[in-house]
Amino acid sequence: MSAFTRRMELLPGRYLVVLAATIFCLVAASDARAADVEGARDHPLIKRYEGSLIIGYRTSAYGEFDIATGPHRSFDATLTERQTVEGALTRLLYAAPEGRSTLEVFRNYQKELADKGFTAIFECKGAECGAGPDVPRAGSTLISRALLPRAPLETLGRVTQYAFSEPQDVRYLSAKLDRPEGAVYVSLAIAIEGFEQFPQTAKRALVLLDVVETGEMEQRMVLVEAEAMAKALTETGRIALYGIYFDTDSAAVKPESKETLDEIAKLLNADAELKLYVVGHTDNQGAYDYNTSLSARRAESVAAELTAAYGIAAARLKPAGVGLLAPVASNDSEEGRALNRRVELVRQ
Repeated sequence: MSAFTRRMELLPGRYLVVLAATIFCLVAASDARAADVEGARDHPLIKRYEGSLIIGYRTSAYGEFDIATGPHRSFDATLTERQTVEGALTRLLYAAPEGRSTLEVFRNYQKELADKGFTAIFECKGAECGAGPDVPRAGSTLISRALLPRAPLETLGRVTQYAFSEPQDVRYLSAKLDRPEGAVYVSLAIAIEGFEQFPQTAKRALVLLDVVETGEMEQRMVLVEAEAMAKALTETGRIALYGIYFDTDSAAVKPESKETLDEIAKLLNADAELKLYVVGHTDNQGAYDYNTSLSARRAESVAAELTAAYGIAAARLKPAGVGLLAPVASNDSEEGRALNRRVELVRQ
């Protein structure tokens, strides 16, 4: 009989109950700490590394994401080599079990993706990913500058905000799966967290997994008819339109825009004296000069389409682009960015 067992036998019954309850509470508390954040779940296409916990989770019904196609050589927030894709977004931040190397975790994910039929787009490690601000953090720029959100995930707050603040042994993979209903893109970044303030992440391999499922966006914007446009122009001098569509990084007006263009033409034909500014707007994703130029080119395309296809005199339309300078919603969410990407008609 051990000394501990002998001591336990000497304890009165009521103390045994208290001791048992205390042990139960400690175990329960430990189990509570070893749980995913509330509401989080794995993406159905990709299993997690065994024993990992989800410490950050975010989804969006439709958004855009930059998939790295080559090393990141700049210190700003825009990937040097990238492909922008649109679709349903899922972002997961995992903390792997203690003692696991980035190589072991990376190889497991690599096999999981290959087994599911994904084809690699770009793969790198350390300095191959793009040099960081110093040698020990080689490759960190691609993660910390380009892939993490500016605001923390809506989970553990500061823990997720500072994830990858001191990344070590960086490994990255982007991949694509072609499906009849739309391609799926994956961005996988793994690194050891050297920042030791938070025990949930200190010295652990962290996994940042972004999944983009491309496909048709659900059309939710109501068609604005000519009468409603005229009313808004009389009352406020402007009307925001969301029924004019462009591909990402393109200024060509898509055929799906015809219904809205028809209504603009009706508006102009009903009032021969009406002259309009056609103003392009973007969200804040990307460089200032690029967004300004893109918004101006899109406005020019709309004006040109109204002139060529509907016979509207060019003198009645003056295109302009203001890029990201006049948001109508916060750019911190995809829903807000979608509202900021628009074409406005403004009475001259």
